[in-house]
Amino acid sequence: MALFLKSFAGYTLCLLFGAFLCAQTPSSTKRQVRPDAAAQELNRLLAAAEDAVNHQDFEAAVKDYQAYLAKKPDDASVHYNLGYTYTALERPDDAKAEYERAIALDPANPKMAPAYRNLGMTLLAKDPAAAVEPLERAAEFQPQDPRAKWLLGTALERSGKIAPAIEQFQAAQKLDSQDVEISASLAYALLSAGRFQEAEAAYRATLSLHPDGAPLRQAQLGLANSLVGQKKLDEAASEWGAYLQLAPNDIAVRIERASALVDLGRNDDALAELDRAAALGPEGLEALKLRSQIYWERKRYDDAIPVLEKAVALAPRDPNVADRLGSVYLEKKDYPNALHWLVAAYDINPTANDLLAQVIEAEYLNKNYAVALSGLDALSKREELPAASWYLRATCYDKLGQLREALDAYQRFLQLNKDENSDMYFVSTSRVRTLTRELKDKKR
Repeated sequence: MALFLKSFAGYTLCLLFGAFLCAQTPSSTKRQVRPDAAAQELNRLLAAAEDAVNHQDFEAAVKDYQAYLAKKPDDASVHYNLGYTYTALERPDDAKAEYERAIALDPANPKMAPAYRNLGMTLLAKDPAAAVEPLERAAEFQPQDPRAKWLLGTALERSGKIAPAIEQFQAAQKLDSQDVEISASLAYALLSAGRFQEAEAAYRATLSLHPDGAPLRQAQLGLANSLVGQKKLDEAASEWGAYLQLAPNDIAVRIERASALVDLGRNDDALAELDRAAALGPEGLEALKLRSQIYWERKRYDDAIPVLEKAVALAPRDPNVADRLGSVYLEKKDYPNALHWLVAAYDINPTANDLLAQVIEAEYLNKNYAVALSGLDALSKREELPAASWYLRATCYDKLGQLREALDAYQRFLQLNKDENSDMYFVSTSRVRTLTRELKDKKR
């Protein structure tokens, strides 16, 4: 999801600036020609500037507007036009200053709505919180303009004010239900707010408008994420599949889809998705973990080992990777290697009791009975030992010839044990009888 949020933010920014240059163009500033020379010069400068803008010669337009304002600095509309020209030249700081000058000269005039709007759009890229106020004024002056509300919603959403952003997007959608950008923005805001069911409906509405290109890809991806939020993994996997038809090189989404397929028990499909991702570039840690999980569940231990070794190389301080590698070796009865990796995992996370228990088991299976007993002593100081640990303790004492300690441990196991059909139960009852007799014989 993080990847989706990042890509959508960049996409929205492109939309804003794509709409910028065509939405709020310079205002017409033609005046009735006056007989005096000063007035004629002002009119000439305005005509030249507007002609330059029409021919997209913005550098020339800037010079003419500046020359005009040098003679008449209190003309709000020309300050606005100069700001627009700076916007076209991608000089946002200069544009911001001119929009602010225009507004300062006539702040309450509804005709200043374009200046407020363009000021907000200029601020939106770097300081969305600062963009909120001018975009609020623009929306007040243009209450029937859905794009004004959409821009305000965008500034609010980027400022982290999701709830009021949703309100603005909903108001914009009421004014224009066919605008793909408005519909997509509402869906994204609902997704960000964790309102997954509403987000799903909003994304489906966006897709019903038949977007193409980036809007289509983002709507498809957003729909999948809204389904994940509702734990509809099967549907989400299908929507991710549709998205990947449009964006086949998106490795992150392929891995996310593979993870969902693993959760659904569709390991063959998950492996195929991981293979497609691996064909696009080297496998990262998450992909390697997923692949090793599938191999583990299928008992393909020899296949899991090289995968986990790559994962360890990428994340040497990740205890889960070392733990799984140790567990694989444990299943293969390669106890020295199992111990190496389980101890490594425990060294990284020494407070994990489950890891300590695995180390104890590996020491026992490797016939390091005294070390296993030391581990059990340490574990007993942290938690109440379960029945199985008492059986292990008893067996260690038994192997070391410590008969009294073994008898006590077997008896403790039998007190805690609830399963009278287990092998441990039968061994323990047999050893209790034998050890009791042997200890009596020693006393004679």
